[in-house]
Amino acid sequence: MTDKIDIRSANPLAAQAYQARLKKRYRAERRFRAYGLAAIMTAGMILLFLLNAIIFASLPAFSHHYMRLDVEISTDYVSAQTPQEGNYLGLVRAALREQFPDVTARRDKRALYKILSLGAADGLQKRVMAAPDLVGTRVSLDVPLSDDIDLMLKGLIDRSLPQSDRIVSDRDLVWVDKLLAEDRITRKFAFALFTNGDSREPEMAGIRGALVGSLWTLLVTLIVSFPLGVLAAIYLEEVAPKNRATALIEVNINNLAAVPSIVYGLLGLAVFINFFHLPRSAPLVGGLVLALMTLPRIIIPTRAAFAAIPPSIREAALGVGASRTQVIMHHVLPLAMPGILTGTIIGLAQAAGETAPLLMIGMMAFIVDVPGDVTAKATVLPAQIYMWANNPERAFVARTSAGIVVLLTLLLVVNAAAIYFRRRFEKRW
Repeated sequence: MTDKIDIRSANPLAAQAYQARLKKRYRAERRFRAYGLAAIMTAGMILLFLLNAIIFASLPAFSHHYMRLDVEISTDYVSAQTPQEGNYLGLVRAALREQFPDVTARRDKRALYKILSLGAADGLQKRVMAAPDLVGTRVSLDVPLSDDIDLMLKGLIDRSLPQSDRIVSDRDLVWVDKLLAEDRITRKFAFALFTNGDSREPEMAGIRGALVGSLWTLLVTLIVSFPLGVLAAIYLEEVAPKNRATALIEVNINNLAAVPSIVYGLLGLAVFINFFHLPRSAPLVGGLVLALMTLPRIIIPTRAAFAAIPPSIREAALGVGASRTQVIMHHVLPLAMPGILTGTIIGLAQAAGETAPLLMIGMMAFIVDVPGDVTAKATVLPAQIYMWANNPERAFVARTSAGIVVLLTLLLVVNAAAIYFRRRFEKRW
């Protein structure tokens, strides 16, 4: 048996060179790991900074200040027979004047009314319409304050500045301080953010209309893109012959996945609105446009899911007498379903955050009403956020950040669902 030769005793110079190269390689590996860790930490810090800034800026939008008023529902303002026609804003303003009996001049009264939101009477109107027997009685009601007063109470407007440098006047501060001393101002969760549609007044603006519009749009997108995408993937991967025609189709599908989204908006404007005359600013058209954009993002992962299934599954099914269609529908498709669902959900999540294609078909409009079906006028959550960001009122800054938080939460839920389905139904070969 040949004895093993120690390179260090046989050639000391070669051993030193070997050790030097080995140490150099180890140093290179440590640097590579350090670079990777630094990149991950940098990306994580940037993401945390961004999320922290958005969440911190959105916090004022999730609460609002209200003033408690004792409202006399006088028959001079509203009738029990026709409560929907009452002057509820006049009732609220009359109750406000009772809190400040020394305010008598017309100009001062107009200034006093501005500490309340323009939607201050909405709650009273809903309450009386639900119970008309309240007419002629006195009720206690919490009415929302204006956005400027609300920002001042939240500390976002510095009351120590000179009056010329702030929106809230010294007279407003005196009135608000009196209400605070009487314990008539409370801070509550802003349910209006989730129950109201859009509004020109920040304290009345909500995301309900945009959120429902997004859900209708994604429903149309799912109904159109999912069956078409899966059937196209089945044909290309399992049925179509491998020739130049199918290769050309595959190349075009891959290219369509990289087309800018605004191109799909132009296509939807030209085809669905100008040619087929479908309703503008409707979830139906928005869903069709997003379905065209989502199709390549469903076909590509679906084909990958089919390709990942071992050929032995197909061969075994064919060997026991199954037809080609039975092999696909009974064996290949169920086993590929986790990958199909993952690709579909991720494609829908990406479609939920799109704004550019919907801009071209008119879904970037100011719409107050909540859409009742896919043909009603509607907007979507990303478009709502964009419109709020362009509003000059300072309170819309918090509304914009709150809309971003809601959209991010929706996308996180959708992506979490994709991960769940992938792990729940995943098969390992």
